[in-house]
Amino acid sequence: MNNSKAQSKSREPAERQIALNRRARFDFFIEDTFEAGLSLAGWEVKSLRAGRVQITESYVLLKNNEAFLLGAHITPLLQASTHVSPDTTRTRKLLLQRKQINQLMGKVERAGYTVVPLDMHWTRGRAKLTIGLAKGKKQHDKRATIKERDSNREISRAMRHGA
Repeated sequence: MNNSKAQSKSREPAERQIALNRRARFDFFIEDTFEAGLSLAGWEVKSLRAGRVQITESYVLLKNNEAFLLGAHITPLLQASTHVSPDTTRTRKLLLQRKQINQLMGKVERAGYTVVPLDMHWTRGRAKLTIGLAKGKKQHDKRATIKERDSNREISRAMRHGA
């Protein structure tokens, strides 16, 4: 009996992904990543639990020593937002440590980096956003990425059929 209790306590709930921004890794070189909390309303949390979020067109703005998520689209659930008029693409505050914000602001202002959201996930019951410090890719870099992906796909296909 004690053994089963110990097993259930040691099992941590796995991080569950809510949304992924695949476009970010295609358009940018990701130099560093940070995990930020999100300041959300109640109806937004319910919509996230239902998976009704899209972060492909969103970006992070650093202003007045604060970080904000702009352009993330959270579709409200009809039964969850009856008494409020939800703004689906409102600006949401990102919760980061002062040291992390200063590091991001320094790189963005001086070195020409940008901050992009990479994915949204649950960590211990809290909605978190992984953001990346990124540099933009040129067109020839994107072509190289496509060529590399296609060659990897061909190699894996040949290995699968050959073995």
